[in-house]
Amino acid sequence: MTDVVTGEAVVVEVRIAQLPTRALALLIDLAVQFATLFGVSMLIGVLAWNLDGALATMLYIAFTVLVLVGYPVIFETLTRGRSLGKLALGLRVVSDDGGPERFRQALFRGLSGMVEFIMLGGAPALISSLISEKGKRLGDIFAGTVVIAERGPRQYGPPLEMPPPLAAWAATLELSRLPEGVAATARQYLMRWHDLSPAVQHEMGVRIATEMSAFVSPPPPPGVPPFAYLTAVLAERRRRDQVRLAQRNGAPPAQPRFQPQFPAPPYQQRPQAPQAPQATPGGFVPPA
Repeated sequence: MTDVVTGEAVVVEVRIAQLPTRALALLIDLAVQFATLFGVSMLIGVLAWNLDGALATMLYIAFTVLVLVGYPVIFETLTRGRSLGKLALGLRVVSDDGGPERFRQALFRGLSGMVEFIMLGGAPALISSLISEKGKRLGDIFAGTVVIAERGPRQYGPPLEMPPPLAAWAATLELSRLPEGVAATARQYLMRWHDLSPAVQHEMGVRIATEMSAFVSPPPPPGVPPFAYLTAVLAERRRRDQVRLAQRNGAPPAQPRFQPQFPAPPYQQRPQAPQAPQATPGGFVPPA
């Protein structure tokens, strides 16, 4: 995951498309383009008997440019950043600020793609993608775009449910600094929670929750157990991801189609008098 800053100075978390996935999408697009060129060549060959040779050559050149450049430009403009290959693999081209790809950007990417892939065999694009932190090829760098993966990695296990007592607090969280590795570790811990001994449950929970709290603010209410804190953070993170994806696609956020198959750790918030949080077995103290 990486962050992009919108024009309104809002940090949005996106998942950068990996090089192998982009390469496979490119192969699909090239297969479509060359199949189209083959069909056009056959058609022009049939018509060439009744056409002047120079006219037939001009038509072939025009259709070649239209297919190699027009195909990605037209598709990415009409579908807001997706060609057939990207559509098949769940990829999308967006602006550096997270907005939809514009016609000017699609045109620049299409023209540079003809040079990078057709004329130079893809070497400049490969080198640039390996060097760039966001996997950008030269066309992306100069057009101000980035390719993202809309389909996240497969989640093993059911989605986490928000603990109701923590829903209001979770809605105020700042999650843009939370690393993907920390979130993955927390989810693995929660999925294995019922298989751990009570001592290991608490020890691991405090350690992971303390690590996560260094990247998340504000701190939890006093006395919140580690597993409840981790569950609330991950559930809120997932909810925001669904909202962003739905807004980008113009569809309502997806609702969970099934309930968790493993029982969630019990947690009920107990009324407490206002006081400093204590390091008891029932909760953890975030670092100051």
